[in-house]
Amino acid sequence: MAITAALVKELRDNTGAGMMDAKKALTETDGDMEAAVDWLRTKGLAKAAKKSGRTAAEGLIGTQVSNGVGVMVEVNTETDFVSKNSDFQQMVSSFATAALEASEVDGLVRLKVDGSVISEILTNKIATIGENMTIRRMARLEGESVATYVHNAVSEGMGKIGVLVAMTGTDKGIGKQIAMHIAAANPASLSVDDLDSSIIDREKQILSEQARESGKPEAVIEKMVTGRMNKFFEEVTLLNQKFVINPDITVSQAAADAGVEVIGFSRLEVGEGIEKEQEDFAAEVAKTIGG
Repeated sequence: MAITAALVKELRDNTGAGMMDAKKALTETDGDMEAAVDWLRTKGLAKAAKKSGRTAAEGLIGTQVSNGVGVMVEVNTETDFVSKNSDFQQMVSSFATAALEASEVDGLVRLKVDGSVISEILTNKIATIGENMTIRRMARLEGESVATYVHNAVSEGMGKIGVLVAMTGTDKGIGKQIAMHIAAANPASLSVDDLDSSIIDREKQILSEQARESGKPEAVIEKMVTGRMNKFFEEVTLLNQKFVINPDITVSQAAADAGVEVIGFSRLEVGEGIEKEQEDFAAEVAKTIGG
């Protein structure tokens, strides 16, 4: 069967494949459009598997809130360029909406969006765009009120830093303000009771050693450490932090004044904790040439 330019264009439009790949697929399958799609998909999946070892540290946080439930999903890519792609943004948005029915990533990737399983949607997108992508993590909070904030949003409910705040009581606007505070201040925990004991122990040890260098008696040192630890707690726990919008009061007091109580929060920042690969341009070109 003759492989016409119209056939190649149709296959490219249907799959997003390159011109030469589309032509080869049609040639290999004797012009059978459905078989050509399968041929490209197989090739795409092979490419996706090859790319799965590459670091995906860019991407977007997608957020969604509905009926007292708030969720965030981090979808990572290799480059920031892809995160600006409207198709990618639409995919992240659909994953965030689906996450309202999930509690963890393992469950999320098994859900369907528009009839397709999320894990398959992601794999196909890897093949089409040509970059490794992962759904790295998600967060879920429930409360009488749940507020969200996205810092430097690229579109509604989507950006590089996402925050959820769960509260008891009716949120009349304080929730977003507290979420903005969390985005900026990045507290380690909600309260002292929630703070990781290893963080407390490490800080106490450092402060104790600093105090002992003063040469003061142990009883005085103990009081010094207690005072400095209280200052530390004010700096790293949300409810004890000075409210950025009104530093004269704490976040806890700001919430109480607004008739709510903060019972939980989550802050996700794209790529945090991921060690990015650093390559010079020559090495990157050499890798590309080498396949």
